[in-house]
Amino acid sequence: MIHSTPLLELLKRRPRREGEASFFYFDHGFNAEACKVLPGEFFVYHQDIVIQTVLGSCVAACIADRGAGVGGMNHFLLPDGDESSARYGAFAMEILINDILKAGGRRGHLEAKVFGGAAVIQGMTQLHIGRQNVEFVERFLGNERIPIVSKDVLDVYPRKVCFLPHSGRAMVKKLAPATSTGVVREEVSYLAKVRQKAPAGSVELF
Repeated sequence: MIHSTPLLELLKRRPRREGEASFFYFDHGFNAEACKVLPGEFFVYHQDIVIQTVLGSCVAACIADRGAGVGGMNHFLLPDGDESSARYGAFAMEILINDILKAGGRRGHLEAKVFGGAAVIQGMTQLHIGRQNVEFVERFLGNERIPIVSKDVLDVYPRKVCFLPHSGRAMVKKLAPATSTGVVREEVSYLAKVRQKAPAGSVELF
């Protein structure tokens, strides 16, 4: 079994800014290097490593310039808040787009794929966190004139999302409601920290 590669070692050694994902591993399903993006994080790259995250109420925007072969993903829980933290949508979107442009992406060639915003946090449905996130990211991308070429949002299912930034290909797997417990626990815990400071198993290609 492959546990490390030269690219993985390179990724692990590269400097990390606040909010930039830093969990790298080898994904045997894809037979490729991978990066896990946690809540409040983002990651941009120019090769088809697998950028992966799991979403409940959170939203992930996957943005790429397929012609330039560069793209990235973010993962945020709340649309508005601290303007200098990737925990919030506005900053998460701005830093993702800016990093893609710095890596060679061209603004007029960017396209987005949007995932998440499920109603998974019981007792907090009145806040409509997932819907607020989806409405925010759609509005933000519209204002930036970045087309949303595909999306899988809302509903009640947690989602696992995998994104290949070089090709712009994305895959989403809707998880069984029984798996919501862990996702909800993580999101509620994360939300508390922030305030202090399809059919199950189906896979669709976008």
